[in-house]
Parts: sequence; C-alpha cells; structure tokens
Amino acid sequence: MKTPFLIFGLLLSLLTLSHASATSVLPLNLEQLSTRANLIFHAEVISNEVKRDAQSGQIATYTEFRIIDAIKGVTGATHTIKQIGGRHETSKITMRVHGVPKFQTGMIYVVFLPKKSSLGFSSPLGLHQGSFSVLTIDDEQVVTNGRNLLRQTPATAKTNTSSVQVPLAVKASNPRQSRLDDFMNTVRAYNAQ
Repeated sequence: MKTPFLIFGLLLSLLTLSHASATSVLPLNLEQLSTRANLIFHAEVISNEVKRDAQSGQIATYTEFRIIDAIKGVTGATHTIKQIGGRHETSKITMRVHGVPKFQTGMIYVVFLPKKSSLGFSSPLGLHQGSFSVLTIDDEQVVTNGRNLLRQTPATAKTNTSSVQVPLAVKASNPRQSRLDDFMNTVRAYNAQ
C-alpha cells in the first residue's frame, strides 16, 4: 500500500523539479555573450513603461535607452526593448519572471541582446548575464553584473578551438568589476575575430 504513494510522491517531485528548472540558464562567458549577441550597446535608460502587450496580451515592460555607443549591430539614437513582466499600475497586476533584469531610469548599462522573438520580446542574453551596470567608482567608470569576470569558460560549455581567448583586465581588488574601456575593447576584439 505504501509503494503506490511512494511512487506517486517521487513522480510529483520530478514534475516539480522540472518545472522549477524551466527558467534556469546556462552560464555564459564574455566571449559567448559577445559573439552570440545580435546587438550590443552602451546606453542610459531614459524610460520604463509597463503595459499590456498588444501582440501577446501579456504584461510587458518597455525600456527605452539613449545610445551612448553601439558596439555591435545597428540601432538609432535610442533603442527600446520589450521584456515580459512588470507591475501594471492600472490593473495593479504584477508579473515577475525570475532572471529577467530590471533597468533603472537614469542608470547606464552595457547590454547584449539576441534577435527579437516573433512577438518582439528581447531580454538580454542569459537574462541577467547579458546586462552590465556601468558605475563610477573613485572617478573611474567600471562595469559589473555581479559575476566573477575572471571566469573565462563555463565548465559545461564546449570551447571553440579556433577562437583566441582575449584577456579581460579586471580590478585586482574586485574581479567582479572591469574598467569600462577595457571591457568594451575586449568585446570589440571578440567580434573582430
């Protein structure tokens, strides 16, 4: 009698685990972000608007960026991305999607974007991995996304033996930060290969 309940419990656990891992993302290094991105830019957020998306019917956040420097791809003076989720003030509905980055108005970022989906959505590659905050620390601009930037190759990823690893200079006191100029030059070098 206990065996059917045990089997049912195990199956339920497996279903729960597969559901929980549905939003997991494999780690990407800077080379992978740089070469897989369709569009890379350094920009300031000028607005965020949450509304119901006409194409999908879902709550979406529209973030408009003022482009400071287009590193890869073609964009105008501004670029707007549409991401799933946000807090819709009119209906008081909040839709949160784990891993989808939030961009703050007035903040500066370096963003790595894939091609837009068929519905026009475009979150950064690897979700939060493809969004780097640009901060001014001790009169120097640095980038960070909270991850250790020295980690060159994820253990689960296959490396391309024909590509050359481009070293990224990071701050010795904090390997989660790199000078903005060094970071941008490394990204450009990966795209020049």
